[in-house]
Amino acid sequence: LWVLAATRDGGTPLWDADLAGGTALVLGAEGKGVRPLVRRTCDGAVSIPLEPGVESLNVSVAAAVLLYEARRQRAGVVASSGRG
Repeated sequence: LWVLAATRDGGTPLWDADLAGGTALVLGAEGKGVRPLVRRTCDGAVSIPLEPGVESLNVSVAAAVLLYEARRQRAGVVASSGRG
């Protein structure tokens, strides 16, 4: 398994991250995120790009978005990232 921390900055955007294989996602507290020591012990970081002015997502919403993307990748579905 690869362990990825969900972060609001500095992580690979979820549509560029490889979530198709064995992956464990670590999510932190709403607003505060994953603690620094925990983040350093992860293999990498993944982020959900947000619109300007949106500070963070509710942790359950972030989990749902990341799990949806992992499921989409595992099913081999090709989707546009919307990054024209």
